[in-house]
Formats: sequence, structure tokens, C-alpha cells
Amino acid sequence: MPDIIERAMALVEERFIASSGPGGQNVNKVATAVQIRLDVFALRIEPAIFNRLKALAGSRMTAKGEIVLTARSYRTQEANREDARKRLAEMIEQAQHAPRVRKKSRVNRVGKEARIKRKKNRGTVKANRGKVDW
Repeated sequence: MPDIIERAMALVEERFIASSGPGGQNVNKVATAVQIRLDVFALRIEPAIFNRLKALAGSRMTAKGEIVLTARSYRTQEANREDARKRLAEMIEQAQHAPRVRKKSRVNRVGKEARIKRKKNRGTVKANRGKVDW
């Protein structure tokens, strides 16, 4: 599993862009926000993992199959780069785990009869709520 994350980190393209947020006038001079792109098709992952990754990425995945993440929470390039890579690794890690399949529960005969009895009792209570006819 970790080998997919390692391959992904090797394929990541980084671009630094101007960021808004904290930093005062320094923000206007320094491109601290980072935008990372990962071509998911280059990862060569199996279709099930790809579909889960696509669902997790949502609007962050382009029509070409690239995941685009932007990190601009911090004031330094290095901190933003680390944040973006960590978020991407978590997304890939989460996509590798298949959700547990829910097993249908089955009520036995006694359970069905008890449920019907409760419904009958409740119906009787409600039926007795009508207008009182003296």
C-alpha cells in the first residue's frame, strides 16, 4: 500500500502561486501558496481504488484525471507544500481501504409476531382517540 503513495509523491507536480490570507504586504511579493497536481492514470492503480479515489477527490479531480490540491493555510512555501502532500497522501490511503459490506439482517418468526402485536396495540390506542359518543 505505501508504494502507491511513494509513487504518487514522485509523480506530483508543484506550482507556487500568490496567496491570500495572513502575511500583510509580504503576501503581495511572495508566492507562498502551493498547487500540486497528480495524474491518477500515471499511478496505474486498479479500477476499484481509482473509483474510490475519484469519489473522494470530487471536484478536485479534473476531466483529464488529475487531482489538483491547493494549500495556502501557512505563511511559508515549505509548510504549505507539506500540508498539500499530507492531504494527498491521506486521500490515497483512504481510497485503498474498501468499505465494509453491510450484511442484511433477518428477523425470525418470533420477532415478526412481536412487531405485528406492537403495531396492533398501537393501532388500538390510536383508534380509541376519536370523539367520545355518550
